[in-house]
Amino acid sequence: MAKDNKAEEEFHTVFSRNDSLELSAQHDHDTTQARTFKIIVIGDSNVGKTCLTYRFCGGTFLKNPEATIGVDFRERSVELDGESVKLQIWDTAGQERFRKSMVEHYYRSVHAVIFVYDVTSLSSFDSIPEWIEECSRHCVGPLVPRIMVGNKCDLRDCREVPTAAAQCLADRYNFPLFETSAKDPAEKEHVDAIFLTIAYRLKSHKPLRLKQLRESGVSDLWNQREQEEAACQC
Repeated sequence: MAKDNKAEEEFHTVFSRNDSLELSAQHDHDTTQARTFKIIVIGDSNVGKTCLTYRFCGGTFLKNPEATIGVDFRERSVELDGESVKLQIWDTAGQERFRKSMVEHYYRSVHAVIFVYDVTSLSSFDSIPEWIEECSRHCVGPLVPRIMVGNKCDLRDCREVPTAAAQCLADRYNFPLFETSAKDPAEKEHVDAIFLTIAYRLKSHKPLRLKQLRESGVSDLWNQREQEEAACQC
């Protein structure tokens, strides 16, 4: 089930200023190609990150997955309102010793972040603030959309993380919260909804910020927005 906390506010603007400047310079080269969005999946080892991405991209549950070493990469193209959009799903190792050489590349030019914990592991849930802090350390802008996902909801008798506690943490960071199971076939559409929720927000907002804008035009747009916010007495 989805615990969507102020989703419209969370996704109102999805790019930082640097993201917009970089992408606007590339826009003229990408107009004839499907737009590509980079989504990273973060969390402790054994929370089911690989299984979630495999369920979304492959449509099935990955039995006995091996531990991710470095970065695992999958793609899926989806049709959204008549437009083809490509989602690049980056799944990183939860163990630090497997991540050191890849971490900078992993966080570069990110469009959205999914934080995953295991509802049967309180320690994986307690690690979520540390993963959020790591995003900040690697300059993932505060306006880049983030979602929190509790996985393994099929293991009802083993649950250690109450939904109320998860919702409290999600509210603290103003993240939408989803609880699901990559293993349960009945949850396939719900797993899809997690990724497609992000995809729709990214698709609908990117053209509003970047279409036919030169770098100077983007700068003017941001300056105007900052002036308007400074003048607002709401």
